[in-house]
Amino acid sequence: MSAPTIDRIAQARTAAARESWAEAYGLLRAHDAHPSRALTADDLTILADAAWWSGHVDESVAARLRAHAAYVAGGDHRGAGLASWWLSYEYEGLGRPAAASGWLHRAHHHLDDQPPCPEQCFLAWTDAEEAAARGDHAAALAATRRMTRLALRSGSPDLLALSRQAEASVLLARGRRAEALALLDDAMCAVTAGELSGMFTGWLYCLALTQCMETADFGRAVEWTNAAMEWCAPPWTGRPADAAAPAGGTATDEGAAVAGAPASLPMTVPTGENPFRGVCRAHRVEVLDLLGAWALAEAEARQACREVPVDCLESAAAAYYAAGDVQRRQGRLEEAAASYAHAHELGRIPQPGLALLRLAQGRADAAVAGVDLALACRTDHRHDVLGRARLLAARTEVALAVRDVPGAAGAAAELEVLAGDVPLLRAMADTARGAVALAEARPESALRLLRRALGGWLELRVPYEAAQVRMLLAAADRAVGDEEAARLELGAAHAVFERLGAVPDARRAAALLTGGARRRLPGGLTAREAEVLRLVASGGTNRDIAHALVISEHTVARHLNNIFAKLGVGSRAAATAYAFAHDLV
Repeated sequence: MSAPTIDRIAQARTAAARESWAEAYGLLRAHDAHPSRALTADDLTILADAAWWSGHVDESVAARLRAHAAYVAGGDHRGAGLASWWLSYEYEGLGRPAAASGWLHRAHHHLDDQPPCPEQCFLAWTDAEEAAARGDHAAALAATRRMTRLALRSGSPDLLALSRQAEASVLLARGRRAEALALLDDAMCAVTAGELSGMFTGWLYCLALTQCMETADFGRAVEWTNAAMEWCAPPWTGRPADAAAPAGGTATDEGAAVAGAPASLPMTVPTGENPFRGVCRAHRVEVLDLLGAWALAEAEARQACREVPVDCLESAAAAYYAAGDVQRRQGRLEEAAASYAHAHELGRIPQPGLALLRLAQGRADAAVAGVDLALACRTDHRHDVLGRARLLAARTEVALAVRDVPGAAGAAAELEVLAGDVPLLRAMADTARGAVALAEARPESALRLLRRALGGWLELRVPYEAAQVRMLLAAADRAVGDEEAARLELGAAHAVFERLGAVPDARRAAALLTGGARRRLPGGLTAREAEVLRLVASGGTNRDIAHALVISEHTVARHLNNIFAKLGVGSRAAATAYAFAHDLV
């Protein structure tokens, strides 16, 4: 090679060393465009890495295939083994499990007979994940500890931090929460201090944020989400210290709305941008949603859907789902339905949000069926504790709406067992049990549980759920004759709902504050039809309603036919759910 060519390759290697991936990609790609200019196996590996960071996943795979062939030709089994593992990782992300399995087998072929080496850490990591997936936690823990020994032997901060995270994941699955979080904190110290390379920094942020949400560790989720968005913010060069923008950057409303078609999602990340940004932003949307920053959460969801790379579309699904939750609670039901549909198209079961949407639409049967099926499918609560807890909380709400108090009590009891001493789960469990106690006409018990729930939500700074608890507290206060306390709770709840834009809840609170003053009835119901519907929702038969209103059973049946037609429902249970959802009871 001529001197200028050598200089360009040296520049590319230097750019890669400082993680200026766009520069390295441009230099090596230009050089590789000439068939007579061969790149070494190591240079092809740099080209593969640079292509991945620049959003060109297909080019990354092609370069890594060539790197593997070059390592094999040179008799370098360690290099070939690592290239094989990376090909397995990339093919898995591209949705090609057969190719991924084949390349993982090749990685074992190259590395299993080698003396202990850093490359074997990746195989140990894969072994741990596979063992955990089949429920063999002892084998998973042994694999992570083998990974730690190899990492310590190598002296690599990257591998050591990753091994700590892997072991933490297994310990969490085994219920050893304190040990797990200590290891995770240790790994994340290295991440937030900027001690790791870009790839490992991105991996650990994504893995840790997923673990935080799945285990309902809201405090760590908030802290590490902010740190992740600082690292991702432009101008980005791979290290946290280089990020100049504030946490999360500035979300804009440009581009398609969140309810836009998933087909519009980008298949590559723009050159020079951090490919982890969309994934980290999707996690941030979940945090913003809980914190009540709904407008920003929806804008960030829209941005995340534009940023996710093709091998991380599950993050786009999570963003669509979170946007649907915001839209549902604001009363934008058609937009919420579209967002949940897009989440489903991208592979996420949109529950319990979809069930709660159906409940708001008066489709109680669909709500019950949806949440029950989701609970049946999610049997291993150790993998995603928060996910199951949310389903149980929704099951409680749906059951109470259709007057299935025993069903609600069963869901709340399971939630209580699941909660333990985790603050977010404890607040959810106390809320559910308080609502059940209220339905069982035990207002004193309800007050005790709901006041504890309110304290939990306020301490977590989760406003919407706190306001919902205040509504239940108001009902309990009125049940024991404390009208002043009830009005204070309703006023506080109304103020929060107004601020969040939760229109249906704000109207309900306002109606209760005014003592049930005359208002326009929903669904075009007449005053007499509303009376009939209230009695249906209270469990009355046609004969009971006829006796209470001093009318004939035939007239009751005629009113019910009119109610069903106006509300678009087909059963007494669905009409009951509509009545509760629209504050007619």
